Amino acid sequence: MGNVDEGPRHAERSVRAGWPGMRGKRVVVTGGSRGLGEGIVRLLLAEGARVATCARGKAGLAALDASLPGEERARLLTEDLDVTEPGRLEDFVTTAAKRFGTLDGVVACVGGSRGGGFEQADAADWAATWDLNVGHTVRLVRAALPYLRAAGGGSVVLISSISGWKPGRSAQYGAAKSAQIHLAASLARELGPDNIRVNAVSPGSMLIPGRRWDRLRREDPGAYDRFVGAELPGGRPVTPHEVARAVVFLLSDWASGVSGAHLPVDRAQNAPSPDGY
Repeated sequence: MGNVDEGPRHAERSVRAGWPGMRGKRVVVTGGSRGLGEGIVRLLLAEGARVATCARGKAGLAALDASLPGEERARLLTEDLDVTEPGRLEDFVTTAAKRFGTLDGVVACVGGSRGGGFEQADAADWAATWDLNVGHTVRLVRAALPYLRAAGGGSVVLISSISGWKPGRSAQYGAAKSAQIHLAASLARELGPDNIRVNAVSPGSMLIPGRRWDRLRREDPGAYDRFVGAELPGGRPVTPHEVARAVVFLLSDWASGVSGAHLPVDRAQNAPSPDGY
């Protein structure tokens, strides 16, 4: 019987026995000034990575920069831009790659929805939601490809949502997030020969100060408790830091065998919202 390890071998990166972390890795993260994006940026910097992040609004980026220790601040590049504006995202990726030498990873974290329910959302709302989620993701990955190839490969993480695989309002948002999950699986096959891994992460409801679930908890604690009791068997929503740890794992060499995966980080949440299915 032949040895199962016999046959052609691909070049492999050396991974030491302990947690390899992200020290020295060069990563672009979109939407890094608040919420999950900020959590990913902070964790990457704490792990020793060099990070470039963009977001709309100088104030949030300035606050992030000012809150960091000096050594981490020196490894952070920020730019105020709208990822849907033609050319701006591509230019930012090029700037980051030139500053860092090349790129080892990208995280498509910008997302959102425009319009209300199905009958209220018009064609422009659908197009804008698609462009913000799927369009920006495609442009980010395309812009980063030459640099990931130059580095000998890398990791791409697409931030989808529980709404991308568990139906709920709004349909335009769920459809866009579902497309990101499919995109990750498809690109993993297409880019695999270049040693580029692509995975999707779907956060559940996240408890972020000032955002939807935090506001509900403060303004209508009864409704919040009913939602948690009915839909969250873990007894609480996930935190951005919990999701960020999964993202950083997928960016790291410890996840070298993981590509084309869809990783929910939702504490076994059922419906995406109190509306249920």
